[in-house]
Amino acid sequence: MNLVIDIGNTLVKFAVFDRKQMLIDQVSEAGLFLSKVKELFELYPKIDAAIISSVGDMNRKESEIVSLFCKVHVLTHESKLPFKNSYATLATLGVDRMALATAAFYHNPRGNTLVIDAGTCITYDMVNDYGEYLGGAISPGVSMRYWAMHTKTAKLPLLKPGEIFDFIGNSTEMGMHSGVINGVANEVDGVIDQYRARFEHLTVILTGGEAHFFAKSLKNTIFANSKFLLEGLNYLLEYNKN
Repeated sequence: MNLVIDIGNTLVKFAVFDRKQMLIDQVSEAGLFLSKVKELFELYPKIDAAIISSVGDMNRKESEIVSLFCKVHVLTHESKLPFKNSYATLATLGVDRMALATAAFYHNPRGNTLVIDAGTCITYDMVNDYGEYLGGAISPGVSMRYWAMHTKTAKLPLLKPGEIFDFIGNSTEMGMHSGVINGVANEVDGVIDQYRARFEHLTVILTGGEAHFFAKSLKNTIFANSKFLLEGLNYLLEYNKN
């Protein structure tokens, strides 16, 4: 069994896999890391390998804790990848994007796949039908756009993402919601159109914690998979065991 740990900007995601099957996935605050790890090893004593992915600076404490229970692979730019990596600056490629590209490679090994991850930032990652990772784009996420409008202006309030019923906002708050949610949806649709114009039979995967805010507003056909990154990390752990 494999333990997959994804350390994000604010939360930590855990998942346990038996080969390709995900048995459990949970989310916790960073301060509960040790207790969560103990809990998972008590529930699944057959876990014999783990992978840790962190979007920030990796704290050795986390890997040392997990290494008390099993072998640990810390995902870095030096980890082995199953696809050809054509990214120009390998050392700066985020480990989350590496995992998403890996999931895309295994999900659609002979096809063109665009993965859109809507988290703190919205990332676009492209793996072509030759099994080659080409790169993509990085854009501000939904919550970041609300925060930017509030902190960079004198009077705009700090809002939480909300549903829009018309793209014409009839109040300041509704105008902000329309600007963010409708703006992101149109951005994502526009990017998908660009990729579809270049890559035939394109499969589009939408994932990430903020995807649900705008997914219904997209005109393009997509496949939603909230566990895509965790699946990619499990593939990477298996690939790096040898």
